[in-house]
Amino acid sequence: MKVIHSIIELKETLCTCRSKGQTVGLVPTMGALHDGHASLVKRSVAENDVTVVSIFLNPTQFNDPKDLERYPRTLEADCDLLAACGAQIAFAPSVKEVYPEPDTRVFSYPPTDTVMEGAFRPGHFNGVCQIVSKLFSYVEPDKAYFGEKDYQQICVIRRMVEDLGLQLEIVPCPVVREESGLARSSRNTLLSEQERTIAANIHRVLNESRHLVASVQAVHDFVVTKINAIPGLEVQYFNIVDGITLADINDWKEASSVVGCITVFCGNVPIRLIDHIRYK
Repeated sequence: MKVIHSIIELKETLCTCRSKGQTVGLVPTMGALHDGHASLVKRSVAENDVTVVSIFLNPTQFNDPKDLERYPRTLEADCDLLAACGAQIAFAPSVKEVYPEPDTRVFSYPPTDTVMEGAFRPGHFNGVCQIVSKLFSYVEPDKAYFGEKDYQQICVIRRMVEDLGLQLEIVPCPVVREESGLARSSRNTLLSEQERTIAANIHRVLNESRHLVASVQAVHDFVVTKINAIPGLEVQYFNIVDGITLADINDWKEASSVVGCITVFCGNVPIRLIDHIRYK
């Protein structure tokens, strides 16, 4: 596997690949890779001639400097995992390489990017769109792979791709979970063993809520009340939304696709965990 740090070298390498008629898949990541990332990489490797995995901790999508500071950085281990998965290129640029000057572009796709994460992390999705659009321009992939754990992010990126008229396929990939049911996340490494056990209740309660025959509001209240009753967990938000627009719904019949998206704080030094559940 080739590790590339410059945009020019990346483009030159991919130009050679395309001259041979090879297809290119992209897996954007912020590093601290785990089995969830590995599943995306393996799928890209299976579906494309060349797989590029970006490892870039993007500062413009963090509105909390402490969150950025705490985010794990494990480049050497990440490259080992990618090589084992069969990726051909790891792209690990510096912040200066990606942002030689401040990126002043503004992306706006309400309500998709203004609810939930968009409401609680102002500027987050603008930063996501800035970096992902840059990666798309560097790599020009045929397909780009994203984990469904970040459900809202996929919806926003799809809006951006449509808005910019980009010719690529966004491939959503299923959530990879630990044996306990906890969604795999780079942030899980910040949890103690006890906190990981507690955090597994998020998925358990969401699953229980799928079996309720009740109104949207009753399901919402059930999830929030049950999780908040567990010591060490505190719900920041739980929204039951249209699975495409992410607009809140009040009745199950309002949308053909319905998803419940949740963010929960876990532990004494709260770690922010996200998950979702499909209702239909």
